[in-house]
Amino acid sequence: MHISRLALDHFRSWGSCVLDLAPGVNILFGANGLGKTNLVEAVEVLSTGASHRATSSRPLIERGQSKATVRANVEDVGRTVTYEVTVAARGANRGRINSGASLYMRDIVGQVPSVVFAPEDQRLVQGDPAARRTFLDQAGALLVPGYAARLQTVAHIARQRAALLKQLADRGPAAGPDPALAGLEVWTGQFIEAGVALTRDRAALADRLAAPFRRIYAELAGGDDGAGLAYEPSFAEVLEPGDPAPRIAEHFRRLYPGEASRGVNLIGPQRDDLAVTLDGAPAREYASNGEVWTLALALKLAMYETVADATGTRPIVILDDVFAQLDDARRAQILGFARGQDQVLVTVAAPGDVPEAAAGQARLIDVAALRKAADDA
Repeated sequence: MHISRLALDHFRSWGSCVLDLAPGVNILFGANGLGKTNLVEAVEVLSTGASHRATSSRPLIERGQSKATVRANVEDVGRTVTYEVTVAARGANRGRINSGASLYMRDIVGQVPSVVFAPEDQRLVQGDPAARRTFLDQAGALLVPGYAARLQTVAHIARQRAALLKQLADRGPAAGPDPALAGLEVWTGQFIEAGVALTRDRAALADRLAAPFRRIYAELAGGDDGAGLAYEPSFAEVLEPGDPAPRIAEHFRRLYPGEASRGVNLIGPQRDDLAVTLDGAPAREYASNGEVWTLALALKLAMYETVADATGTRPIVILDDVFAQLDDARRAQILGFARGQDQVLVTVAAPGDVPEAAAGQARLIDVAALRKAADDA
């Protein structure tokens, strides 16, 4: 599988852009600020429905515009399929296949698998839990049928529940029976039901990735098999046998006063974490800089391997400005992995930043020239 043409409208810094790509290695080179990363980020959004660089849809849309569109012609087993997603500032994100009927974007994600390697990958080990949740959510979009829809449902319920909590916080204590609290009970019940399903999906994903992650880390680190991966929900009962809803509901009832006073959801999937450990200790606290890079690389390689095994398709590999950040040993590891992939998209400041072994057969794309053509159009 590979993308032969990528077209953008109002995505990030690109008002419009049409980019032809080849199978194998494609190197996008140009000075910082020209929009190289935005181009490959568009592929990530088409693939997974999210970006590792943004926590919401709004930053993906060109300033002053109401929506952004990403279209890709994808070559797969002798046929061309056009996938399109539209990211909206307000309302639902949409998608189309071969200019057909309008779909939800969640019906498109996962059909063009990709895995991104970027300097920000260190955040998967050292950053806050949001980065690790995004990693799991992108893996879920590629690996678990219906995952994107469940994630969207939880996000919607969480927003509605938070809005009601903020209403309660702004109004202060009510005299007598409070209908808003009855409404809160309803939203809480829905939040628990949807949250349990999503959390169990994520825990299963963590279990699925754990074995390849441990093995790949050992290979990269020269035999050290001490890496571990486990999901950490904000309410542990969710992973226990039986129906956890009654026990979780008790937690929420105890937290109602605190939630109402602050106007936020204090527990739920939006507070969960993915524990990355090394020799049983939290890697974010004890791993060296080199170990952090190796753990992050092992996480991404584990995701790639799991997706490839599950789908029978080798994901598109995106190497976003990674060579400038890595030492020679880790460059060699990345290069060894990238060789033989169906399609690799590499961003660099200059062609010389890519090791000669990767640049030999690559298609070179001058982003400055692409930018000029877009501005002149």
